[in-house]
Amino acid sequence: MTTTLNAGIDDQLTTIERKLIALDVDGTLVDHYGHMSPAIREVGGAVVGAGHEVVVATGRSLGATLPIVELLGVDRGYAVCSNGGVTVQIHAGANGGYTVIDRRSFDPAPVLKALRRRLPNAKYALEDIEGNFLSTERFQDASFGVEARGVSFRELLEAEAVRLVVFSTDSTAEEFGEAVESIGLHGVTYSVGWTAWLDIAAHGVTKASGLEHVRQLVGIGREHTVAIGDGRNDIEMLQWAGRGVAMGQAPDEVKVAANEVTSTVEEDGAAVILRSLV
Repeated sequence: MTTTLNAGIDDQLTTIERKLIALDVDGTLVDHYGHMSPAIREVGGAVVGAGHEVVVATGRSLGATLPIVELLGVDRGYAVCSNGGVTVQIHAGANGGYTVIDRRSFDPAPVLKALRRRLPNAKYALEDIEGNFLSTERFQDASFGVEARGVSFRELLEAEAVRLVVFSTDSTAEEFGEAVESIGLHGVTYSVGWTAWLDIAAHGVTKASGLEHVRQLVGIGREHTVAIGDGRNDIEMLQWAGRGVAMGQAPDEVKVAANEVTSTVEEDGAAVILRSLV
């Protein structure tokens, strides 16, 4: 369906197709210090104002996702959090500003036991089905969105998980990745980050699975979907999108999964793509 939308940046009306635009956060919308540039805020607001369905799709948990949604000016719509583990409907000003519409959990015990045997010195944190974070070794990260509560490893084994995070302080990213591969994790979906960092979700749960749920809800064709990201946890999302865009600093395997590559986050590569949509 072709709709006349307000282009926002130059205040001209342009006839364009309404799109679902999926945006990773860290390394895409914000730099590695967590800063969102004025250019991203401006063009992000313009794309929202133009009537596109802008969906933040991130490994961050809900509490760390909502401030990004607010910065972009999304007061009605959806967000995919915890690498697809939690999908929320945004409705600013009511019920706290969101409603959880989908949550995918799993039993973390088999994975935790396997990981601990291979990575005995790693730190572990777990997001439970109520959005709380439980962690070992005073493990805390900004992506959790809440303060993690220190627990024993046994308590982690007994929890129901939406997201499991593993961080190794005594391995390089490459060594960590090799260790994880050697374990042969089954029944879960996982991705290794830039550092020795592992994100684990329920089997088949990725940003792409959450976005497909949203796409069906809003009735936008796959050919009118756009995704921008930079991490290994973005690969499925970039392959899912009609137009998948990798950031300039992305690893090679992420670039291969995309249709095109933009400039780096420091160069506001996401803003370049967003401008092309308005």
